[in-house]
Order: sequence, then C-alpha cells, then structure tokens
Amino acid sequence: MPDPTVRAPGAATDQNDQGGDQATPETSIHSAAGPTSAAPNEDPMVALAREAADYKDKLLRSLAEMENLRKRTERQVADAAELREKADAGTKALLDGVELTERELLKVLEKHGVKKFEPLDEKFDPNVHQAMFELPDPSRPAGTVARVIQPGYMIGERILRPALVAVAKGGPKASVEAPANDNAGASPRDPRGSR
Repeated sequence: MPDPTVRAPGAATDQNDQGGDQATPETSIHSAAGPTSAAPNEDPMVALAREAADYKDKLLRSLAEMENLRKRTERQVADAAELREKADAGTKALLDGVELTERELLKVLEKHGVKKFEPLDEKFDPNVHQAMFELPDPSRPAGTVARVIQPGYMIGERILRPALVAVAKGGPKASVEAPANDNAGASPRDPRGSR
C-alpha cells in the first residue's frame, strides 16, 4: 500500500494548491545554478571546469558553515557559564543538585565496572574516539585530541560509547613510539657469534 504522505516532485500538496505555476525546490535550484548537464555544442573541458568550480564553491561554503557552527557553539557554552554565575539562589541549588546526582550516578556505575573517560591530549584512536571536527592548534601535535566534546564510557575494555572529540591539526607531528624490539642501539654482530 503506497504511503499517502509521500508525494511525487511537482505534485500538489493540497487540494487547493495545484502547483502549476510554482517551481519545485529541485527545479528552482537547477534554474538558479544553471543547467547541470552540458549543452551539446559546449566544450567538455569548459563543462568540467564549471562543475569543478561548483564543487569547490560547495566545499568552501560547507567548511565556512562548520567553522561558524564551532564558533557559535563556543559562544553558547560561554554564555551558559555566564548565566550560571548570574543565576539566583534557587537555580544554583537546582544545578548543584543535578551535579550531585551525576557524581553519585558515576560512583554507582564505577562500582559496577563502567568507567567514564576523557581523552584530552591523548593520541586519536578511532576505536575509542569519534572525531567531530579538526581544530587548528599549533601548540598540540597533529593527530592528538585537542578538545573533548562528550566523554566516553567503557565497561572493562569494551566501549559503551566513544568519546566525541576534536582532533588537533597543523601542529608538529605526533611522536612515533619505538618498536618493542628496537635494536638500533645494538652493535652489529655476526649471527654465528664470530666478530
């Protein structure tokens, strides 16, 4: 049985709305950005160059949107901290009660083997961390956790919820650990024992 809420593009959304003179969102996007397919007499290189420029524009816009979202979130966190300082006694008591409840819940969870972890300044590990965005930070090595958005939880060695993190980029390369069988400092010897 077809779903009555699903409509074909260009179909009328209401009995009074015939949709004859209105463009659908799809056609209005294509008409504003120009045709997506090249004209038959257009050079393919020009069409590819235009398509590449269009994709570059979309990429730059999405990167700018992500940067704006990050800044907006930082402002909201700062505003929330400021509001907490200015709150009246009743609101502060409520917030203190919520924090006390959180601490007690974490104690009970730890008693049963569930641990909360915040991997700040650790090397990014996709098995226990979920990267939300990259943060340009020259003071931290590239590939390390620069900010913890949401802490993770594990029971024993099993991940219940990965930590949501921001990964540093642009800093010095993270130090590579030496292998366990590093023989770089050993003197060269003949395997048969003769020198």
